[in-house]
Formats: sequence, C-alpha cells, structure tokens
Amino acid sequence: MSRIKLCLEPSFPKSGHNLDFDSPCFFVGSCFSDNISSMLSNRKFHVLSNPSGILFDVLSIERCIKDIVSKRPYLTSDLFLYNELYSSWNHHTSFSDLNAETIINQINDSNLKAYDFIRNAEVVFITLGSAFSYYHKKEKRYVSNCHKVPQIEFEKRLLSAEDIYSSLNRIHKLFSEINAKIKTILTISPVRHLRDGIIENNRSKAKLIEACHRFIESTADTYYFPSYEIVLDVLRDYRFFDIDLAHPNYLATEIVFDYLKTLCIHPKCYEDMEAFYQLTLAMKHRPRQPQSNEHLKFLKTQCDKIKHWQKTHPTIDFTREFLHFQNEINSLEVRL
Repeated sequence: MSRIKLCLEPSFPKSGHNLDFDSPCFFVGSCFSDNISSMLSNRKFHVLSNPSGILFDVLSIERCIKDIVSKRPYLTSDLFLYNELYSSWNHHTSFSDLNAETIINQINDSNLKAYDFIRNAEVVFITLGSAFSYYHKKEKRYVSNCHKVPQIEFEKRLLSAEDIYSSLNRIHKLFSEINAKIKTILTISPVRHLRDGIIENNRSKAKLIEACHRFIESTADTYYFPSYEIVLDVLRDYRFFDIDLAHPNYLATEIVFDYLKTLCIHPKCYEDMEAFYQLTLAMKHRPRQPQSNEHLKFLKTQCDKIKHWQKTHPTIDFTREFLHFQNEINSLEVRL
C-alpha cells in the first residue's frame, strides 16, 4: 500500500554559502526577518537585525541602507510630533519617544552600529513583506511607517516588479560600497497582509516574487530562500498560522528555520546549534525548588559546559550566559 502524502516534499536548491558561527549575518526587512534572526541568535550565531525597526517594503529598506552607508546624522528637525510622540518617517514605531533627543541618539547609535557590522558581514538577508508603499501627500515622499497618522494623509501605491527590481539593485550597490564580499539572501515573508485584501495581497506577493527572481538571475553571489513557498505551498494549512490567520505560528517558523539550516548552514554546526539553544532555554529555567542542592548542581553543570565551549569555540562570546549562571550560583551558595 502506497503512503498517502499530506504535504509536498520538495527539493529546494542549497544556497552554497555554508554559514557557520563565524559568519556575521545582517537582517533587514519584515517581522519575519526578526523571527529568523532571533532563532539564529539563540543558537549563538553573530547577527544584527533591523537597525531601523521592522520595514515591509523595498523602498523603506533601501532608504535604511542608504542612511547607514552614508553615515547620515539624524537631527531633531528630521522628526515629527504626533500624539505627543516624536517619530521618524524612515523608522518603525519602536523609534518613537516623548523626548526628541532620545530618539535621535537611538537612531544615530543604531546606524553606526549597523555600519560597523555590515563592513564585516558575510551575508545580508533581505525579507520583503509587501509591494505596497505609502506616499505622504503633504511631505511628498514615501514613508516607512504611518505611525497611526490618519490614512487620508497618505496615498497607498502598489510598486511594479520593475520598481522593486531597480530598488534591489540599488541596495546591492550600497552594500558593495562598504563590503564588496557580502552575499545576498532574498526571501519573501509568508505573512499574509490580509488588511490589504486577499486579491491585493496576492498581487503584492506576485510582484515581489517576479522582482526577486529577476534580481537573483542577474546578480552574482545571491540566493533565494523559499520561506514564502514553504509556508504557503509545502505546509499549506491554517494549522500553521496564528489566530489571526495571517502570521505563521511557532511550529511553522520552526519548520522554516529547519529548512534554513539545511539549505544555508554548514552541517558541522548542527550539533552545537542544538546545544547552544538548550543553553538559551536553561537561562529561562525557573526551578520549582530554587534553593535546593539539585538546582545548584544544575547551575554548575551549565557553567562547566560554557567553560568547555569557550575553549572549543573561542570566537563565540558566552560572557552573558556565564555571568548569569555564576551570579545564580553565588547567590544560592550564600543562602545555603
């Protein structure tokens, strides 16, 4: 009797990059970018994600990278005040505050940190979320976030595949200005923008797909990671979406990450990736008997593991983890 298939079992091409723990990875784009970069960070990969906050469209990403590469200093005059908050049209709402100087310092510090990171990065992951972009009619410019300003002030525009392709080329050139060796991994977010409408969301994703593959075909050292196809075609079930039926849930993200590991990461890292992730979980562990000798033994075991990894992986920084467990040990030994 033949086995019934409940989902596709496709064979995707490998990236050829073979990333490892010494491969700095820069992420920029939608919230899916933050999710994947966080999963890599929890496994001790060297990552930096979204220095301007979450960005959904390619023009916003281009503007972000241009600011970073040019080392543009932001001034308070670059901000606007709405509902008591100072914000930037080029940044996510996470860069909003009651104090203008606080935001300026946050933006400039983030951009300088990103510049230094990109100079030494091996790969940039660009995650495109939508082909729609918002044009502020009074300011006569595209914005990265509407900051809950009334929609009447904006014109919603659907970028063409040509617009997206041209922007990707400009982004690629910007990265090359400060790091000629950096490689590009493009992916399209599987998050469904249902507020745009089902038909409009599909039109948007189609334009992103067309532009991405045209860019991949015309540019060296680039790779298309199929996160969108994994969720929408391989999994293809609302079981893999959150309650809003738009965002992939934890299980779906784990499956996408497993594909990323297989297609983009060197197999020599697999075992240690899992061990480092268990270390991340151990830091969140809350014992039922925190003052017991058994818990003290658990803490010392984690420290012993870290000491071992510090010798076998000298380029990985375990300082935060070691201090966490050592401080717990010191506190517990005083009480015992």
